[in-house]
Amino acid sequence: MPRAVKFSQYGGPEVLGIHDVPRPDPGPGEALVRVVVAPVNPGEAGIREGVFADMWPAHFPEGQGNDFAGWVVALGQGVNDFTIGDEVIGYLPRAAQADYVVSPAAILTPKPADIPWEAAAPLSAVGVTAWAAVHAVDPQPGETVVVSAAAGGVGSLAAQLARLRGATVIGTAGDHNADFLRSLDVIPVRHGPGLAERLRALAPRGIDAYVDTFGQGNVDTAIALGVRPQRINTIADGRAVARYGVRSEAQEGSFSREVVAELAGLVSRGSLTVPISAVYPLEEVQEAYRQVQRRHTRGKIVLSLVPDAERASTAALIKTRA
Repeated sequence: MPRAVKFSQYGGPEVLGIHDVPRPDPGPGEALVRVVVAPVNPGEAGIREGVFADMWPAHFPEGQGNDFAGWVVALGQGVNDFTIGDEVIGYLPRAAQADYVVSPAAILTPKPADIPWEAAAPLSAVGVTAWAAVHAVDPQPGETVVVSAAAGGVGSLAAQLARLRGATVIGTAGDHNADFLRSLDVIPVRHGPGLAERLRALAPRGIDAYVDTFGQGNVDTAIALGVRPQRINTIADGRAVARYGVRSEAQEGSFSREVVAELAGLVSRGSLTVPISAVYPLEEVQEAYRQVQRRHTRGKIVLSLVPDAERASTAALIKTRA
C-alpha cells in the first residue's frame, strides 16, 4: 500500500504517523506523481502544533509536507504538458510527504535531469520564499545586503540570490557556519548580542537592504541601522511588519512555475547551490522534524521516499508502464 505521513491531533513530532492509504487517481487537468523527495519545513511544524489554527485549521487526519519532486506516473484528461516518466517539481500543501500525490498539472515544473532530487524538491517552497524576499528588497549592484540566518534553508538561498544581483552580502550565523558562508561568497557575522555594532564595523558606509528569515529582533536591528522599511523583508516577524511597515513577501503570493523554473535553471547552471543538511527515510519523519525545529540546520533537511539504490530501476519501471 502507498504510504502517507498524517497526524490526527495537534502536537509535537510524536503525533506524526505513517499510514497506508489508497493510491489516488488524477482527475481532469491533474497528474499523479510518485514522490522521490519531500523536504521538511519549520512552518509545517507550526501548522501541526496548532500555532496557525485560526488561519489554517487542520482537518484530521491531516497530511504533512508542502514541496516535493518526483516522476509523473499517470495523467488526467486534458493534460498535454507532461508524459509518463517526466521528472517534476511540485508544491501541494499538507500532502507532499506521501508516496503518491495528485497535483494540478498546471503548477508542476519540469525538473532538469542534471539536478539531484534532493536539490530540486525544496525549490518550490524555500526557493520561492528566498526569491520573493530578495525581489522585495531589490538589491542593486554595489549595495550591501544583510541576510539573517544565512546558513539556513531560506537564508542560504536568499544570500546567493542577492549575490547574483551584484550585491555584497553579509550573513548572520553561528561561528560554526562562518566557513560555509564564505564558500558562498557571503561575509559571515556572528548573530546575537552586539550584532548591530558588528554590522556597522563590517559596513561603515551603511546597509542598503535587510532580509530577515529568523525573527528575534532582526528587524529592530535593521531599523536601528537606518535601513528604510521598504528595503526590509521579514518572513518570521509579523509584529515587526505591523510596527514598522516593513515588507513580508514570502512563498505565498509569489509561487509560479516560472519562478521555480528560473531557480531550477540557476541550479542547473551551477549559479545556485541548495545545501542539504541531512536526508532521512520516510520512516524517520519524526526525527527529521525534531532536527529542523532546533533551528540550527545548515541548508535543508529532506525525506527520501525512494532510496538512491532504487531510483534508476523505479524510473525505468514507470516508463515501461507508460
